[in-house]
Amino acid sequence: MPRYKLTLEYDGTGLVGWQRQAAGASVQQALETAVERFCGARVTVHGAGRTDAGVHALGQAAHLDLPREAAPEVIRNALNHHVKPAAIAVLAVERVAENFDARRSARGRVYLYRILNRRPPAALERGRVWHVGPALDEAAMQRAARLLLGRHDFTTFRDSLCQAKSPVKTLDALEVTRAGDEIRIAARARSFLHHQVRNMVGTLKLVGAGKWRADDVARALDARDRRAGGPTAPPEGLYLVEVVYPALAPQPLAP
Repeated sequence: MPRYKLTLEYDGTGLVGWQRQAAGASVQQALETAVERFCGARVTVHGAGRTDAGVHALGQAAHLDLPREAAPEVIRNALNHHVKPAAIAVLAVERVAENFDARRSARGRVYLYRILNRRPPAALERGRVWHVGPALDEAAMQRAARLLLGRHDFTTFRDSLCQAKSPVKTLDALEVTRAGDEIRIAARARSFLHHQVRNMVGTLKLVGAGKWRADDVARALDARDRRAGGPTAPPEGLYLVEVVYPALAPQPLAP
């Protein structure tokens, strides 16, 4: 069966997340329904990451096996037609080798967290940013963020329901920048623990608000205890921006 890689974007508002669940609409369910409408077969769509309820994606990746060969642009257009009215778009489809796996083949993941830092609430961006009214010091947040870089035991920033075998991860980048009223926190690693980005953001927000210093973040990390960290930032500000893979060899269509 030919295997295809999908690149997706979606608005996570109102969805229970990526993974199909017994109750509530999910990204996986919407895509699998669209695939069945397209080819008449039930197919499992495997995602690179299980984004939570309310989390968005600009570059989620997935793979699926179809019962027959089809041109990538035909698959893309058909899925975008059949996935309506869900706020999901298939940006690209690529034919890949049979051993490609959207999750296991990934070499990195990039997330973005958006904070709207102004007194007036969000109107156009409601549900897509974390609104924080009091002024935040993004420079102090950046100084604290540097202390989290590298290989650490991130138990302090790990959700209690996380199923990862080890809390040790290598954080390659954590950058805090401001553009007008918006503070952006970009994180890059090969993989993340459940809620790791949101828990780091919630902790950095304490620093920006002047309630914590950078040293407090270092102590929280060393404590290896979720109770030592800051609060979990809400899901609506989080975006999966990109899933990074080694260069994929082009796969020819079957004759």
